[in-house]
Amino acid sequence: MSNKMFRYFPHQAYRLASIEIDELKKSGIRGVILDLDNTIVSEDDRYLSPGAEAWLKQAKLEGFKFYILSNGKRRYRVKFWEHRLGIPAINPARKPFPFAFIKALNYMQLKPKQVVAIGDSRHTDILGAWLVGCPSIQVATLPHPFRWWEKLLGKRVQTPYPAEHELWEFDANQY
Repeated sequence: MSNKMFRYFPHQAYRLASIEIDELKKSGIRGVILDLDNTIVSEDDRYLSPGAEAWLKQAKLEGFKFYILSNGKRRYRVKFWEHRLGIPAINPARKPFPFAFIKALNYMQLKPKQVVAIGDSRHTDILGAWLVGCPSIQVATLPHPFRWWEKLLGKRVQTPYPAEHELWEFDANQY
């Protein structure tokens, strides 16, 4: 895959809404495989990525196809977001294994080079995209409680959400 083809968009961004839709289009991207937890909403449902829903709505109007792949443990939660965002989802996706990525590509009827995977995790989202030949963009992870393996390592392995940037509180009780 030529890096020249994907020169229009970054391979890292601090949040979903900071990714330029026009730059994706210039690069031939027509579909997006999205991670849910800590990319769109924190896994404890405390934070919503600022501007994510408006960005998704605009990208849909521009003709982009979407699919959510989630490794989250709470299926009812993934179903809630699948319905709210109007995007089909696979849960559990078992990322980084390629099976769910391939299913999403087949559903969207697009080739890997036409689809970008966007997520916060190098070892699931970005690695999974690489295994199937999709370009990827890593976003900063939304604040969330430490996972057991992060406690064991004594640090987070994802890029932390920048403290100086806006962060939206999410109240699931209002929905």
